[in-house]
Amino acid sequence: MAFDLNAFSPQQLDALIAQAKERKTTLKKRKPLATVRKKLTDLAAAEGYSVAELFGAGGAGAPARAGRTGPAKGRKLGKVPPKYRNPANKAETWTGRGKQPLWLAAQIKKGKKLEEFLIK
Repeated sequence: MAFDLNAFSPQQLDALIAQAKERKTTLKKRKPLATVRKKLTDLAAAEGYSVAELFGAGGAGAPARAGRTGPAKGRKLGKVPPKYRNPANKAETWTGRGKQPLWLAAQIKKGKKLEEFLIK
């Protein structure tokens, strides 16, 4: 992560330095990850458990979350045939998905019904 230090005011720089010192102190107090893992594994074994039983199959942290059940955001579901056509310009069509096209919105505003533009 890079910062443009020229964009910071003296007060902002002081705050950033204080945060960095605090983070450094916290990191220095922590024991190496391998040491903590070994300690947890030994403690679990002493109590008759495995790490997988305690934390799930992954062995570290909480059990894995279930995957998504619905379609992903922004994912295209596939091409569908058009349901509506502009009688004035046969090349202009609309599937009924997404935002209503301007030509159709203008016609509806004039009092026509959406059903009048259905492709039969």
